[in-house]
Amino acid sequence: MTQIDAATIWFIIIGLAIGSFALRFAFIGFVGNRPMPPWLLRHLRYTAVAILPALIAPLVVWPSATEGQPDVARMAAAAVTLAVGLITKNVLAAIFTGAGTLYGLLYLLG
Repeated sequence: MTQIDAATIWFIIIGLAIGSFALRFAFIGFVGNRPMPPWLLRHLRYTAVAILPALIAPLVVWPSATEGQPDVARMAAAAVTLAVGLITKNVLAAIFTGAGTLYGLLYLLG
């Protein structure tokens, strides 16, 4: 692995900071005091619902712990989490039962 010099790292960090600020300012600075159209507000309601599966799905389907191979324990934990969430409508119950299932199956399956 090659070493990256300090100037390149700082250039990347500053560039990402400017890009992040510009993206946030576009919504907060330019649009912050204006009402948003109803169609946009309707679509923004689903942002959080779409982010969590997008973060979790790669960890379940291609886990790095198994070098990208699907794992029975992770698939079962995802299924239990989904089932408990749909049945109880309780996020914390779904999270804790999914975590318990994952750690329990990892312990039992070795």
